[in-house]
Amino acid sequence: MSLGLYIQVPFCQTKCTYCNFHTGPFSRSLYDPYVLALCREISDYASLADAVGLKFCHPEDQSDRPEESWRSADTLYIGGGTPSLLDPAALVRILDSVRCSFSLGIAGGPPALGIPEVTLEADPETITPEKASAWLAIGINRISLGSQSFNDVELHAAGRLHRRDDIYRANDTLRSAGFRNLSFDLIAGLPHQTASTWRDSLDQLLSLSPEHISIYMLEIDEGSRLGREVLSGGSRYSASALPDDDSIASFYELACDLLSRSGYDHYEISNWALPGRRSLHNLKYWTRAPYLGLGAGAHSFDGNARWANAHEPAAYVASINSGRLPIEQREVLTPQQALDEELFLGLRLLDGIHWQSLEHRYSVSLRPRLESLAADGLLLLDGPRARLAPARLSISNEVFTVLLS
Repeated sequence: MSLGLYIQVPFCQTKCTYCNFHTGPFSRSLYDPYVLALCREISDYASLADAVGLKFCHPEDQSDRPEESWRSADTLYIGGGTPSLLDPAALVRILDSVRCSFSLGIAGGPPALGIPEVTLEADPETITPEKASAWLAIGINRISLGSQSFNDVELHAAGRLHRRDDIYRANDTLRSAGFRNLSFDLIAGLPHQTASTWRDSLDQLLSLSPEHISIYMLEIDEGSRLGREVLSGGSRYSASALPDDDSIASFYELACDLLSRSGYDHYEISNWALPGRRSLHNLKYWTRAPYLGLGAGAHSFDGNARWANAHEPAAYVASINSGRLPIEQREVLTPQQALDEELFLGLRLLDGIHWQSLEHRYSVSLRPRLESLAADGLLLLDGPRARLAPARLSISNEVFTVLLS
């Protein structure tokens, strides 16, 4: 079973008001030491893991040498943060380390059958013709663009540095360089967003015809500045200008309708793709396939356990430089935890889950619970498959809470 490789670059130019990730602005003097440590983690992962008794091996791997299964990868995702801030030379060093340590290719066939999916996250204002050409030349073949909105008022309120014109400029630059697989993000629920501005953002996005689209509904929690302000009843960061929950749900439902009518396949709650352009890497997360995370704050999963690296870059670099894996937490999943993941991750996919297979695998009875949820209009049952009811996609978290209670 081939891995998905995830490489974390935690550096940003600024901290968005809604962001709850362990990323942010750091001095550029930290970039080179971080890249060197990252390359060392990539190159020495086998020996570093062995030193702590960590064997990255999916439990379903039946090969003669399953301990080698982590060396074969068919997707690579460089995320953040804003990895497009790095000089192309730094990305060359990272990709060279990956190529030396992992076998990259399409699982089950010779390399000539296809090219692995290599994604780079980028912010519009960081993209230049020189960078775009260099990215394509070193093997990056997919760009995930953090556009978020096409409305300058919303972008400013969210703490974004780019503006609408930067998105168009970035799209033209990437297309001119030769990129044929672009993904754009939009956020439903940003401060100052209205039904009119949301429709306008959707229309402008569709005019660019990206191969992939992700639409996220704004989450309010104490992990972000905006979230803390809302929860405390404050007004900073345009907290008082947030659309209400019903409006956000209607924004999402409009997106579902427009994207479907524009030929996009709605394959996961927050993701749409043109035919053949689903995110192969992110599908690993939702199907519980193995993936290996490298870099500060990166997460990994081998089918039995989940673990995460230290999220603070300086602590990560210090750990690598001392010859230790920077693992901050590791948890071996119980059968119940694994089943819960199968349910709420699998139901994020619009194809749903094969609940009869899960019953057999985990020796449980799911039918009564699923039939009850179907009777309440939360799920649709079609023989051995169950999926979220289309009208409940915008409140999927509430459905999952009921399902797992």
